[in-house]
Amino acid sequence: MTAPAFRGLTWDHPRGYKALEAAAARLDPARDGLSLTWERHSLEGFEERPIGEQCALYDLVVLDHPHVGEAVAAHCLRPLEELFSPEEIATWRDAAMGKSLASYHYAGQHWALPQDAATQVMAWRRDRLEAPPVLWEEVARLSGTGGVVLSLSGPHAALTFQSICAAHGGTFRDRAEARAAWDLLVRLAGNSPQALRPLNPIGILEHMSRNDDVALCPLVYGYVNYAPGGALGFADAPRVMADGPVGSILGGTGIGVSRWCKVTPELLDHLRWLMSEDAQRGFIPEHEGQPALKSAWRDPAVNARWGGFYADTYATLDGASLRPRHDGAIAFQTAASQRIRMGLEGGEPADRVLDDLLAQFERHRPAGTEI
Repeated sequence: MTAPAFRGLTWDHPRGYKALEAAAARLDPARDGLSLTWERHSLEGFEERPIGEQCALYDLVVLDHPHVGEAVAAHCLRPLEELFSPEEIATWRDAAMGKSLASYHYAGQHWALPQDAATQVMAWRRDRLEAPPVLWEEVARLSGTGGVVLSLSGPHAALTFQSICAAHGGTFRDRAEARAAWDLLVRLAGNSPQALRPLNPIGILEHMSRNDDVALCPLVYGYVNYAPGGALGFADAPRVMADGPVGSILGGTGIGVSRWCKVTPELLDHLRWLMSEDAQRGFIPEHEGQPALKSAWRDPAVNARWGGFYADTYATLDGASLRPRHDGAIAFQTAASQRIRMGLEGGEPADRVLDDLLAQFERHRPAGTEI
């Protein structure tokens, strides 16, 4: 009997596809009872393409947690509770970094395995700074020299703003904290190089690794691929006070199983292996992936190979906040980013922008739904 052939969709960056493709290439249909092919789409497609469209075409779909509410509304993913035992899920919950598994828990069930963990951290040039700043006020002073860039393209204007709100101890829905965050964002954006505003996080890290005009990006999604042996260092995200909360919005990705996938025990065994200690501490880092288990982030050998990236940003990922996940969260994220950029460019007062963000949030959130 011919072994079933499965198709997966991931995103087109080495962190997103190398480990998955290499793991799939090791499969022998005669021995392992399946074959698996991974296809790729762009980072923008990963962030914006409707999850229902992806699940209709693929058996496995790599997704970010803001898509979960949309996926639940579209009935396009199978919950992990249908596929794995409660004991397995509990083990992954305890082993995963920060809220990496919790981010996919929605409407009472889990909807993806946290195969990759990431959050916004600080990227800095080791040859431009003696050490990375710790406090936002230090970042603001450094920005006056023109050496600080903000990540504001696409959805990242909203994500950067939400992270600064979190560092102030609240969210964009908490007016006092949001005003303080807006004032800081205005100050930083005014000094951020205009020519770099169209760049997504990968573009910013590419630019910083190849050019010496920027010394620091205080909030950018961390990519371990840029850490070893180069000019770039990574550090925890800034805090408002040394003992204050970390301000960072969780990223990373999970593997979801399409509702239309004809799941086999062999496929589940492959997914179990991707979440195993051996894969997370060995195979995935060896293939430029960014593992999701705490043990990998603490592993001295993994850190030695990757320039200390994991140890240097562990606290930020461990304390990172979740984004809204309701059906409509992606549309809100897009609209909020556009509104924030417009407010920054027009020099608008905080309350006008914040009122609009709250109105957009309610407009894109079905009444009574979980956030």
